[in-house]
Amino acid sequence: MERLMKALYKPWVSIHYKCLCVFGLSMQIIWGLDEVTLLNPPEEPLPDHLLEILYSCDEPATVQLDCIVSFETGITSTLLLKQWSCVPGNPKIMTLELILPDWLVYQADGIIPDSQWVLSCILLATVRYSGFERPVAAQDVATLQPKPYLSRPVKQHKLCISWSTQMMQLTQQFSKKQCPLEQETVHLLSSMYASTGESFGITKTLDPYSNEFLEYLRVKAISFPWCMFSIWIFVTRHCKDNLCGVFYHIDRHNNYITPTLLIKKSGQLHVQMVGVSGESSAFVSPFKVPLSEWCQISVMLQGRMVTVSMVCMNKEQRSLHSIEHVMGRNVKLDDTEGYFVIGGGKFIQGVEGYFGPLVYYRNRISPHSTPEVFVPDVIRNVNLTGWLQTCQEFHLEMNVKIRGYSLKAKQETESEICFDAFHEWMEKDRLPSKSQCEVWEVTVPHRRQAAKLAKLLVFKHGERRARLPAVGRALYSLSLHKLSRASSTGVVSRILPLLLQAGCLADNRALHMASVLYSAGLGVKEQPNKAWLLALLAAQKDDRLALLHLGHLHHQGLHGLPTDPDLAYAYYANIAKQTTLDRHNHTPEQTFVEAVYLNNDEMLNLQTSEHHHIFQWLKLQARRGAAEAEQAVARMLYWGQQGVSPDVQKAARHYERGAVQWKEPVSMYDYGIVLLQGHGVEKDIPKALTFLNKAMDKGFVPAINALAWYYEHFEQDYEQAVQLWEKADLRECPEAAFNLGVMYSQGLYPGKAADQFMAYQYYLRAAERGHISGAVHMASIWTTGIPGHVKRHPSNAVLWVKWAAEHNGYLGSILRKALDSYLKSDMFSSLLYYIMAAESGYSPAQFNVAYLCDQQMSGFLDPASASNCMWRYYNLTIQSQNPNTYALIRMGDLLYEGQGDGRFSSAEMYTQAAVRNEPQGWYNLGLLAEEGYKLPLSVLSKLGLSELYLANNSLLVSTLYKRCKDSEDTDSYLPCSLALFNVYLQSFQKDYSAAIKLSTAVAVVAAPTIFLIILGVFRRPVPSPN
Repeated sequence: MERLMKALYKPWVSIHYKCLCVFGLSMQIIWGLDEVTLLNPPEEPLPDHLLEILYSCDEPATVQLDCIVSFETGITSTLLLKQWSCVPGNPKIMTLELILPDWLVYQADGIIPDSQWVLSCILLATVRYSGFERPVAAQDVATLQPKPYLSRPVKQHKLCISWSTQMMQLTQQFSKKQCPLEQETVHLLSSMYASTGESFGITKTLDPYSNEFLEYLRVKAISFPWCMFSIWIFVTRHCKDNLCGVFYHIDRHNNYITPTLLIKKSGQLHVQMVGVSGESSAFVSPFKVPLSEWCQISVMLQGRMVTVSMVCMNKEQRSLHSIEHVMGRNVKLDDTEGYFVIGGGKFIQGVEGYFGPLVYYRNRISPHSTPEVFVPDVIRNVNLTGWLQTCQEFHLEMNVKIRGYSLKAKQETESEICFDAFHEWMEKDRLPSKSQCEVWEVTVPHRRQAAKLAKLLVFKHGERRARLPAVGRALYSLSLHKLSRASSTGVVSRILPLLLQAGCLADNRALHMASVLYSAGLGVKEQPNKAWLLALLAAQKDDRLALLHLGHLHHQGLHGLPTDPDLAYAYYANIAKQTTLDRHNHTPEQTFVEAVYLNNDEMLNLQTSEHHHIFQWLKLQARRGAAEAEQAVARMLYWGQQGVSPDVQKAARHYERGAVQWKEPVSMYDYGIVLLQGHGVEKDIPKALTFLNKAMDKGFVPAINALAWYYEHFEQDYEQAVQLWEKADLRECPEAAFNLGVMYSQGLYPGKAADQFMAYQYYLRAAERGHISGAVHMASIWTTGIPGHVKRHPSNAVLWVKWAAEHNGYLGSILRKALDSYLKSDMFSSLLYYIMAAESGYSPAQFNVAYLCDQQMSGFLDPASASNCMWRYYNLTIQSQNPNTYALIRMGDLLYEGQGDGRFSSAEMYTQAAVRNEPQGWYNLGLLAEEGYKLPLSVLSKLGLSELYLANNSLLVSTLYKRCKDSEDTDSYLPCSLALFNVYLQSFQKDYSAAIKLSTAVAVVAAPTIFLIILGVFRRPVPSPN
């Protein structure tokens, strides 16, 4: 019996195993017959496209073609296009005309309705069975890229249009889309502009009317203008030069044309026009523009008549001045020619002061008469005159105190007499009498600190050195000292009056800091108008960080200010130009700008100082002959990098050792440059040339550029200079490209006339290689354009000058103070300094502010303030050109937690992080999908996964986790792999749950029999050797 069971056991297992394999294979073959494929889908929605679909089925089924459209609002719509029956058999091809909705293919015209903005469109072909748990047996998708509205064709209707449809086409709703509204009143400046009196201003251009009738009127009025310009101006100081720019018009040949309004050194207006015959004529107003008053200056053109009027506001009083001038011939004004400038420009310095709204009545005269002038709301809300009046009263009070303390100090000095010991003993024991205060010593409580500092400065240094600016600097230093000892934001409200008083006494740093505190609402109530006023005051005095702050406000349109790229450019260009100068004139207040993110431990570990072990180790390696260490130490000392204080003299000594002892080409070049410019060493041009030539002989490209610069500046040998620059340019030297651009621009290129377009091409090349001056010059060309060659690109120009401005050493100094405070665990000071840089629009600082509020290491913010801080600054960070992926993730988390419109917005944030190869973005999207949230089609399209929109959820989740696992980040490999394994496990459990249950039941039933068989095998007697 045992032999029989043993003999039958193997054949039984083998036969059943073969049967199972054959059954599985047959099932695979049968199931594989369900197929559908889109053979020739179009790339975009097209009319009358013949679409071919390959399909087959195992049983009678239905083939269905759908169109899935995703709109900007987040709505997804499924449109049934075609259905037909499928009979089992060989694969077949169905050819059908793809008929998509007219609103998806054509422009709206009254008959075809308008639609919402379409984000994506997908064709879905499916083989479907009825009565099954999974009705879709096979599917195929194709993504169509919808055209923008104005790029779609216009449908040629074959039927006559009904009267009602024709009336619909004439309605305002339809005509508004066909013909946009055009304003005949142009607001060239709707805000305020702080002018430093330098060659920076606001550039504006006008386009021809799109409306034929308006354009006909404009062209007709070129030789007989009937228009008016109105500008508000506040002059703080008369011109240093003979003329200063207010508002003027430049043609393509760089000539002043109609209208040109300038201010003379005397304060009179210089008005210049061009007649129809091309001749220029000018006249001077008999009245003068007053100082420290808001004035509206209007220029009215009526054929030959030019009327200039001025209305000035002095408190409640108004003064009116006017002059009429008749030109010899009609004035010529083509407002689409060239460009307009408000303030300074390439050819003239601007007015020192402030500009208010500028309105151009293009085809008419203002309906308001001159006596009915109303101060614009923007001027009244800022209340510049109120601030200046308060400051003037404070100045008078402090001057009286300084003079009083000076007299008191003088009297005490003169009354000093030598007494004997007995007299001193008698005076010591005498009862103290009540002190008598002078009238001028009485001080209101919030100004006592200023009075004490004034007294201290007078008694210590005398009246000559105790000036108002010195008191302002002392107040600012005292404010910083108090803030450095603060542990919470509550102290800010008590220190803010000191900052305002310091700013009133001409300390621009105090004005900027107070502006930042009001703008960010750190410890005080957020007051955008007051913050703007303080920023304007500091920027008008050429404070670099205030200029950067205002440029950021108008670039992004923050705090209710209008978005104006031309105005933002005026501020950014000012600090960008100064950045190029500051880098050649090192001061202790400047530090190299380094983008250090506080969540980057690797960068934080590289920070050092003069006494840190990293810096000391580098110095040791430099002494031992390590060229790279020598360069690193010299670079840190020269630019003030990685926490090392700048010291040009020490840097020069390291350059010298690298050049002389180690014969290293980079050090030779650096040492040659400091010798050539006299930075940290005595200027020695012959010695500089020696080292530069040695560096060039060793193949160091920047040395070629430096030698060319020497030949241009010292030898005036332009041919030799150009030859060397062209040689360096071929090796992609940014400085060489820039210098060649200058040669073409100034007409110094040997044998060639001045060529601004060639100069532009070299500036562009230099900027793309990272050259700051190249970026500034290129952006300057983009603000005006080059007729026939380069179009005007104000938005791009702003981005380039912003990039250049953010290399300024004064910004670097603020960033260094913030980072040093963070490394010393002084979180409040770190937050304060980072906010100062963040409000200037510097993205890494914005991230670090949000990160500090997120971490809340010292608890100096209450939960509500910390939450608002994170929300605000993470949001600002993600709006930069290259946002930090951690900020995108945290912003998504905040939106997910309910501070926005929920999971849709959080999915958008995670998607932006994922497309930047951030594994956390893929992981979080996988979590959202696992929670049952259906990712929108727009999200999947950005991820390149639009074909998974209708796929099984487990397939989508596994794909997301797989992308997370396959990223280059090693830290994410394990969690993403575990998440992927969990998805596979759940999918396996779901798909094979029935088989697992059947196997378990079979195992339970068969277990006794199998046990007996195994038991019998082990009980079988063992044969003996015999």
